Amino acid sequence: MTGVTLQDVSTVPSASGRLAEPGVPGPDEESRDWVRSLHGDGPVRDDAVARLHALLLRAAAFEVGRRRPTLPHLRGDDLDDIANQAADDALVSVLRRLDDYRGASRFTTWAYKFALLEAAVKLRKRAWQGREIPLEPESWTVFASASLEPGEEFEQGELLARLQRAVNELLTPRQRTVLVALALNGVPIDVLAERLGTTRGALYKTLHDARRKLRDHLEEDN
Repeated sequence: MTGVTLQDVSTVPSASGRLAEPGVPGPDEESRDWVRSLHGDGPVRDDAVARLHALLLRAAAFEVGRRRPTLPHLRGDDLDDIANQAADDALVSVLRRLDDYRGASRFTTWAYKFALLEAAVKLRKRAWQGREIPLEPESWTVFASASLEPGEEFEQGELLARLQRAVNELLTPRQRTVLVALALNGVPIDVLAERLGTTRGALYKTLHDARRKLRDHLEEDN
């Protein structure tokens, strides 16, 4: 295991928890065995953690391999490192959220998703490494619709002009930065959260507030 050791994960809180809500079918026996072993102690838990890490590493390697064509500048060693980091972080997340597992799917399927998410996030961050976050819209035509009649095209142009003015005049600098980066320039939210030193949840709220402010303004202006 790279980066995370058995000693590290043994410090992650572990409680018994419920495996299913009342009236909801519980997990299969293999999934129950996973949970029992990971809640256990000593060699039993160590073995389960090692097996879980191997599973997560396979999942992360799969996701890295699937996305490899979009990152031609990365070498094999870089991709292996990303897969290992993703598996390490996914392992910690699975153990920390072990009591969230309710048996709606197989435990391995539930855990697998953590590795896929971690790998995807790390690849997006690596793709943007060293790149500046664009703070101005690359193009407002991202909102435009094609194949419009001349009259409709004129109306759309007016609407986009009003929207642009509203963005510049009504939004706070923070709201404008988040809206432009996420909605107009396609910056991954994980990348923006890391650059701004905040969380995905905080960015989602800022984006929601900015969109609501713009929508209310355009409705009032009609």
